[in-house]
Amino acid sequence: MTTTQDDVQLLRSAGRRVTAVRLAVLEQVGAQPHADVETIFRAVDNQLGSVSRQAVYDTLRSLVSASLVRRVEPAGSPARYETRVGDNHHHVVCRVCGATADVDCAVGSAPCLEPSELHGFVLDEAEVTYWGLCPRCQSATAARPPRPSRARPAKPTTQRDRKR
Repeated sequence: MTTTQDDVQLLRSAGRRVTAVRLAVLEQVGAQPHADVETIFRAVDNQLGSVSRQAVYDTLRSLVSASLVRRVEPAGSPARYETRVGDNHHHVVCRVCGATADVDCAVGSAPCLEPSELHGFVLDEAEVTYWGLCPRCQSATAARPPRPSRARPAKPTTQRDRKR
């Protein structure tokens, strides 16, 4: 395990006990931005030798509540985690493979977008997810030969068409 003093200090300054599981989870989230729980669990389990999936879930929840880790939830995808917190950035997600990357605010300071109506709310954040194809999936799509049409011939609609 390559624990840094920075990670130890980060946990202590957030009022969290320093444990092997917390250090390993924090390290793996930092090393694999936008990883899902299963990916983080496998890496931590491999790193520590034995850890429960529940311990990883609980640790992630604790790190999120301490604002040390951010939970990102793209629609239709499992939650993902990253250590880039507090800067109100956005994400771009590949529709095919789910690859995720950070995108800085499009315009201005937080919340980066101006809604047409606030309805009395005081805004402090805007969450934007851009969707498209990553470069790898673009290449795979371009390299794939077109599929033959599977359209069925039209059914005859008139008495005359049926005789043909």
